Amino acid sequence: MIKRAMHLAALGLFATSFTAQAADAIDNSALEKPEFRAHKATYGVVYRLPQDVNAVLDAKINPTLKQDLLALGLKTEAETPNMPHVTVVHIHNADAGTPARMLKALPKPPAPLQVTLKTFYPTEAAKGAGHPWWLDLGVVKSGKGFEDMMSYNTVTMAAMAPLRDGPLPRVTGPVYAKMADAGKQLVKTVGVSGVNVMQDGKETRSHNPHTTLVYSMAMYDTRLQDAMKQESEKFNAVLPEGINTTFKDVSIVEIGFAGNVIREIYRVSLEDGSVIDVATGKKAGS
Repeated sequence: MIKRAMHLAALGLFATSFTAQAADAIDNSALEKPEFRAHKATYGVVYRLPQDVNAVLDAKINPTLKQDLLALGLKTEAETPNMPHVTVVHIHNADAGTPARMLKALPKPPAPLQVTLKTFYPTEAAKGAGHPWWLDLGVVKSGKGFEDMMSYNTVTMAAMAPLRDGPLPRVTGPVYAKMADAGKQLVKTVGVSGVNVMQDGKETRSHNPHTTLVYSMAMYDTRLQDAMKQESEKFNAVLPEGINTTFKDVSIVEIGFAGNVIREIYRVSLEDGSVIDVATGKKAGS
C-alpha cells in the first residue's frame, strides 16, 4: 500500500509538471461558450468487454433494448455503432498522431481484472443540461479487480491528460454550465470529468467505471427519464446477480462525441503486455 501511494503521488507530481509544460497547447476557451465545443477527434483507453459478457447481453438485454428504443422514437440510439467497453479515460485531440503518443505514454497495465458487471441505470452528463445522457451497466465497487481498475485509472489519467488539446466537447457548453465546482475544476485541469486524480498527495476518486448500452443526444425530458427508469428496472430483474468476468486486455480507441467506441487502434494484453496494431494484426511497439 505504501509503495502504491508513493507511485501514485509521483505520477501526480509528474502529471502536474507535464501539464504545465503542455499548457500552451491546451485551449480551454470553449468552456466560456454556451454551445458544445466542436468534436474533431476523441481517443480513449478502454477495457473491451469479453465475449462471455457480450453473449449474455446479446441474449438477454440488447434485442429487447433495441426494440424499446425504436418504440420510443430513438432510431439513432438503436443504431449507434459501439465496441462494448468499460472506459479508463477519454481525451480530445484533433491530431491523428495522438494514439501513437498515447501508446508510448501508457502506464504498465494491471494483471487481468476479475470484476462483476451489475445494476443498470440511466445517467446524464450533468443534471439539468438536457443532453447527452446514457443507459449504463455498472461495475461492482469492491474486490481486488475493482481496486486495481481504479488505481490504473489514476495513473493513466495522469499520463494521458497532457496529451489533450483541450476539454472533451461533451463536457463543455450546457454541460459545463451545470456542473458543480469540483467537476468544473476537473474539466479545466485534466479536460474531463469523473476521473481519479492526485490532490495534495492523496488519490481523489470520482471515476465510475461502467459499460454503456445507450448513447443519446436527444433531450432528456420527463418521458425519456421515465422510460429509462423502467428499462433499468426491467433489466435489473433479468440479471439480478450481474455478470462475472475477467478483463484480459486494454485498448487505445477512437471515440464518438457521446463516448461510443468507433475504432479500436491498439490492443494491449493484461497477461503479457504485448501490443497488437488492430488494423494490421501485427505486433506494435510497447
